[in-house]
Amino acid sequence: MSRDRPYSLRRRLFWQLLAVQGVVLVLVVGVLFGSGQLFDFESTENTVEILKMAIQPDQQGEFSLRDTKEMKTFRDTVPDRWFVIRDGKGHQLSEGTVPTEYAALGNTLDQVGQARFGWNVGDGDRPVARMRWVETKAGRLQILTGSPASAPLYLVLLGVSLVLLKLVLPILGILALGACVATPLVVRRVMAGMERAAAQADSIDIEQRGVRLASAGMPTEVAPFVRAVNGALGRLDDGYDLQELFLADAAHELRTPIAILKTRIASLPQSSVKSHLTEDVARMAVLTEQMLDLQRLKQGIDHFSDLDLVPLTQRVMLDIGPLAFSAGYEVAFEAKTHSTLVNGDPVAIERALTNLVQNAIDHGGRTGIISVTVWPKSIEINDQGEGVPVELRERIFEPFFKRHHGAGGAGLGLKLVREIMGLHGGTVVIAEKSSGGCFKMIFP
Repeated sequence: MSRDRPYSLRRRLFWQLLAVQGVVLVLVVGVLFGSGQLFDFESTENTVEILKMAIQPDQQGEFSLRDTKEMKTFRDTVPDRWFVIRDGKGHQLSEGTVPTEYAALGNTLDQVGQARFGWNVGDGDRPVARMRWVETKAGRLQILTGSPASAPLYLVLLGVSLVLLKLVLPILGILALGACVATPLVVRRVMAGMERAAAQADSIDIEQRGVRLASAGMPTEVAPFVRAVNGALGRLDDGYDLQELFLADAAHELRTPIAILKTRIASLPQSSVKSHLTEDVARMAVLTEQMLDLQRLKQGIDHFSDLDLVPLTQRVMLDIGPLAFSAGYEVAFEAKTHSTLVNGDPVAIERALTNLVQNAIDHGGRTGIISVTVWPKSIEINDQGEGVPVELRERIFEPFFKRHHGAGGAGLGLKLVREIMGLHGGTVVIAEKSSGGCFKMIFP
């Protein structure tokens, strides 16, 4: 798995936990197996198996022992060995000195399938012995021996397989089930603080600063990351505050030279150059005021008063009318009511209306009529331009968004309008119209 790709913490923790548990289990079982706790590497059972594989029938109808590899090893490594092999018909093959306790058993155990001797508590003085009937190439024979032998390789492998199947795999299955249940619970508890921090981080935006991620309930391993994020947020807040302060100071400083430039352009004789210069200076003035309005809105508006939208709209149209005329438009104003009172900030509402009329001048095609109509509790601004496409009717209110890359302005005007209307409990919408653009300021 690539380190750059996202992964599931639950899945990775489950497999790593199961792997660690599996390794520990195999090591424990391996130690028990190697120490003889789970498997007898030297036992009389091994001797019985070696003898069983070495027995072969002979021509006289009896049986003998082949010199198998295991048989040779047994004879070389166990010099004091003893065993007795009987067929129940009087035939017998023995080797070594049989202890007196077992020499006289004879056929007394013919009806017993298998037996152990000398393993019981209190039999410490009796030699250990093992008796078992086995199926061989020479038929069913009884083997009695007390000499332990090393297990052949195939028995060791068989023992390992049985331990894996009967012990390791069942325990590993139980461990996997436990890890499957426990891992999500552990991860959920550990990640609870992270999820709360993620929700906090998701709520942070450019308008809501000063928010810090809570470190309560966080694992100590994650706390340094949370502190680093909070430090980064603090530095961003400080940088943003400095940037806003710079923009506000720059806007204040620009007011004076723009006012001087306006006066000098007004003294020029009427011409197309003067018209273009007037529009450019007006755009610079609007941008400067927008920058100041942004700072003003961030501080909040707390001096609302009752005001009449009809005379307020007339003042705006008188101020911006010359700019519309010089851009090639006709201007129309109409009031559908004698008076419509709202509670708000007159400077902010004038700025919002000015921005909408300026938007109509910029995008109205430089021909036709820009009409402003005052309705009860609303103001409607119409132009005869191409209008706003449906897919852009939300995006145009985003900061710095411009429909045309070559268009003038900074893309802040409509954002300011929406913020101002929001502060007044109202909204600004793009009304449906067969042709041209139509914005509507709706007050509560």
